[in-house]
Amino acid sequence: MSSTASTRFQAPLQGARILIADALSERCVRMLADGGLRPDLKPGLKEDELAAILGEYDGLIVRSATTVTPKLIDAGRRLQVIARAGVGVDNIDVEAATRAGIVVQNTPLGNITSAAEHALALLFAVARNVPRADREMHEGQWNKKGLTGVELTGKTLGVVGFGKVGGIVAKTAKSLSMEVLVFDPFVTERKAEDLGVVKADLDALLAKADFISVHAPLTPQTENLIGKAQFEKMKRTARLVNAARGGIVHEANLAEALKSGKLAAAALDVFAQEPLPADSPLRSAPNLILTPHLGASTAEAQERVAEDAARQFVEYFRDGVIRNAVNLSVSLDPKMAAYAKLAELLGSMAAQMVRNAVKTVKVGSYGKLAQGDTKPLSLFLLKGLLGNSSTDPVTLVNAPVIAEARGIELVERQSAKAPNYANLLVAGVETKDGELTLAGTCFDDTEARIVRIGDFEVDLKPAAHLLIMFYEDRPGMVGKFGTMLGEADVNIANMAVGRREKRGQAVVALTLDDPVPEDVLERLRQAARIEELYTLRLRV
Repeated sequence: MSSTASTRFQAPLQGARILIADALSERCVRMLADGGLRPDLKPGLKEDELAAILGEYDGLIVRSATTVTPKLIDAGRRLQVIARAGVGVDNIDVEAATRAGIVVQNTPLGNITSAAEHALALLFAVARNVPRADREMHEGQWNKKGLTGVELTGKTLGVVGFGKVGGIVAKTAKSLSMEVLVFDPFVTERKAEDLGVVKADLDALLAKADFISVHAPLTPQTENLIGKAQFEKMKRTARLVNAARGGIVHEANLAEALKSGKLAAAALDVFAQEPLPADSPLRSAPNLILTPHLGASTAEAQERVAEDAARQFVEYFRDGVIRNAVNLSVSLDPKMAAYAKLAELLGSMAAQMVRNAVKTVKVGSYGKLAQGDTKPLSLFLLKGLLGNSSTDPVTLVNAPVIAEARGIELVERQSAKAPNYANLLVAGVETKDGELTLAGTCFDDTEARIVRIGDFEVDLKPAAHLLIMFYEDRPGMVGKFGTMLGEADVNIANMAVGRREKRGQAVVALTLDDPVPEDVLERLRQAARIEELYTLRLRV
């Protein structure tokens, strides 16, 4: 099943006026007109010029040249929907559009093939020194010996992130008789086996792979996923490609690894800051291929995203169907709003604490919560759970479909009884290792609290940075945690401790002002004999 989901509105609008503010193919214009809409193609207008005319239109389509600011959204008094003909919506103020009741759509599927092919092009180029050979030939050189490359056939490819693009790359690699290792916590062993690839943890993949291709989304968990420690684990003959998202590969660490010879070569199409700054260390790094974010820059991809945007507009205004919304909300009782946010937080926590693919998600609503419509709570929890692992935006619309495509079963439970609390929201996430249970409530229906982590009762106010540790309860342990973090200049804002019995297993959950450096985490593991340790980043 596709990851595109839909919901039906009640008021189709035939003859809607659509402004196309960036250059798109004539095919897009024809499809809109054939669908009974009235399109106007007016690329290149400045913000004031757009604001002056936008009030006459019911829909707006942009690519990347136009930035949809709050000023334009305010001017678009009739706007019902804004579409980005492409994946990202960074050039649309989604928050302002949401406040104005405007649906924001993207077209996430049109670029997939082009993005995969560009990654493959970089893999071949980095294996055979193609850019350097071309440059030296134009300079009049004939340096065959200095340009000896390596074959891909028979080598091992590590794919970091196994979504649609990573799947295409892996399939092509298999045709070259490459062994394919996959790191993706949300891919099951069975799916990997069905596709002829081997699931591996990141360290094992880095140690074995001859080529590494990154296809993960940029999330708090994947930011700087590949840095100094990871380069140390790679073969000195390894070659790295990132055509996914800037910020996943630590750029300064990559430049240093190339200069020191710890990595043979690399190729990047995406960067933490775009355009790439003139003083970036990447510009002087040896054996590094750089391309200016060309993954979607093919005639076919441009045509497909334009067609997808037109098709979505026709379906919206003619049939009342909306697809690929990145901000679609659900009707929610105001008293449930705090619990919806809590559900998303519980989902995000669970995603960062489980180590294997999720099989079942259990959402329990207890107390007064059970008297209302609890379906939105399940959707918010799925959104939080899946948002850390998807290259496409996860919304309340497509979260159930993405879960179904991954083989995740959703089980919902309600009861008027809520032990110890007027309302209680419980999330149970089952993997092959067992079930992780998290629970929370909202004091006065506004202030969120985490009240259960695993088998332990706690009282924790969610924060942006959490450190959760399971350990053997012994005197002085909590003080040891505080001392070690204090010595590392990491401030503890709050603390919650849970245990079932004296000197048994316990859990401590710390809210911190800043993330904990990896070397400090390792010292904690060693000195305090931590059984399990989790660093979580939450959007609170």
